[in-house]
Amino acid sequence: MARTALYARYSSDMQSTSSIDDQFRICRDQAAREKWKVAGTYKDAAISGASVTLRPGIQALLQDATAGKFEIVLAEALDRVSRDQADVAILFKHLKFAGVKIVTLAEGEISELHVGLKGTMNALFLKDLAAKTHRGLRGRVEKGKAGGGLCYGYDVVKRLDGNGDPIRGERKINKAEATIVRRIFREFADGNSPKAIARDLNRDNIPGPFGKNWGDTTIRGHVNRGTGIIHNELYVGVIVWNRLRYIKNPETGRRVSRINPEAEWIRTEVPELRIIDDELWQAARQRQREISVKFENVTKGVRAYRAKKLNGLRRPAFLFSGLLKCGCCDGQYGIITKDRYGCLNRNRRGTCDNGRTIRRDVIEERILAGLTKKLVSAENVTEAVRAYAEELNQQNRECRAQTDIDRKALDKIERGIAGIMSAIEDGMYQPSMKTRMDDLERQKVEILARMEDVPSDVPDIHPNIAQIYKAKVTQLSDALADPELHNQAAEAIRALVGEVVLMPGDKRGEVNATLRGELMGILDIVSGRKTQNRSQVITKEVACSRNQSRKPQPIGLGFLLFGRCEIRILHLVKQDNRLIYKVLCEVDEPQSGEANPTPASNKTKGPQSGALLFY
Repeated sequence: MARTALYARYSSDMQSTSSIDDQFRICRDQAAREKWKVAGTYKDAAISGASVTLRPGIQALLQDATAGKFEIVLAEALDRVSRDQADVAILFKHLKFAGVKIVTLAEGEISELHVGLKGTMNALFLKDLAAKTHRGLRGRVEKGKAGGGLCYGYDVVKRLDGNGDPIRGERKINKAEATIVRRIFREFADGNSPKAIARDLNRDNIPGPFGKNWGDTTIRGHVNRGTGIIHNELYVGVIVWNRLRYIKNPETGRRVSRINPEAEWIRTEVPELRIIDDELWQAARQRQREISVKFENVTKGVRAYRAKKLNGLRRPAFLFSGLLKCGCCDGQYGIITKDRYGCLNRNRRGTCDNGRTIRRDVIEERILAGLTKKLVSAENVTEAVRAYAEELNQQNRECRAQTDIDRKALDKIERGIAGIMSAIEDGMYQPSMKTRMDDLERQKVEILARMEDVPSDVPDIHPNIAQIYKAKVTQLSDALADPELHNQAAEAIRALVGEVVLMPGDKRGEVNATLRGELMGILDIVSGRKTQNRSQVITKEVACSRNQSRKPQPIGLGFLLFGRCEIRILHLVKQDNRLIYKVLCEVDEPQSGEANPTPASNKTKGPQSGALLFY
């Protein structure tokens, strides 16, 4: 019996979540007619069909196809899989290499001819749809209505036309927010920096756009793109539309903005939406010009640096960029002055009390020492595998209980099928029997698929994992000094780090650091496997929607963690049908951010065994 995977997607506001269920239902009916066993279902909800990069469902499907979990992908139509011509071709190539066929209800089995013709038709459909949407928005803007989005200081006007349809694009001034806008302009014109203004607003508990905290970038934005409070011409009664255009990066699938020539901008006067008078607006513009002249050389240097990096792979600026977190506000630690890390929420928004900073070379040395000497030990590995096995055994018990239920249901279904066949043989055929037989066969296929699912085995752990790991991380640390090997070594080291949480210590300038390591990265480096993003199939980007964050969800209590000074109870969670857990240890003894740390090998105090943190 051939194994098939069902795929469904909906993308627009004109569809609903029921569209996914409808697609699955008709695909299941087709699979039952063809006597195919449904091995799995994959879906992407409210995600555009123009790119597969940000669609977790299609990425998971590709991973399982490569693993040989099914031989057929069944969908309603080819445009449900993708409308992008290049993506269709790449998907077809990957699935064909894996020995998997694509079958749709609309086109049948997909061949190279379908990929070429349907891919071209879908690409033309997208282009035509974009042109029509752009034309409609331009007409709306020229009538003095918003082309999309809601600016701070305004509310959406909700009313209906004569036919009962909503009138879109109308705005009115929000008096409370308009007062804040005037305050921002006055303070900026008086010489206050955007960062100082954002701090004052947050200190006064004034919510920013969409109820979030204020940041300096929210106020200053980008002068050429017209973003930010102080650059928005709508505040002086002018709608500026078509300033930017958006294209998709073929590597990541994400939209990238480009500035249109000024001749293509559409400007419409809307005096009823004016909030700022001309005198205050011109004062803010004059201040902006003074800042531009003062920092002209800095701006040129930054643009030259970005242009130089434009054609290369996007890599973190420093070894642990993006992995450092503030333990007080759960925000990011980043470079705030030359080679010093600090809490960005405190620096940019004034919403955190953590004022401790630490030199970049100091924290990097401490993390590398923690990775090498403390993160992995024989005791930690043994305890991790034991806990993993306990959770897996619990899942196995639940699976066996479900199997017993399925076996009883299967016996009942087979008796029903046998009864219908016996009645037909006795000449008692009725048309309703066929419908009932199809329903029973479909239920039988689903139950058999559940019963044949095999739980994942506990990963094999090398008995000398701690020694092997330490030797390999030491080699990687040494390779950081080699210009030719630096990028590869840095990527491998970052794969071992989940995050580093920084907390202020009791002493002046003291910063405590806790390292949470990625266990799967540790197992990869010990076994010699190439560490890679598990969502990576076609692109280098993590596959998830631009507006969605995929966070692990708790599935139950883990176990009592061990350590020298304390015991904690944490959660073991499940993400993407995989158990995920991490390793936790103190990077080293709390050290002052003003001095180089003492090597970890010379420590005599503090937690020596570390602890395990399950996620």
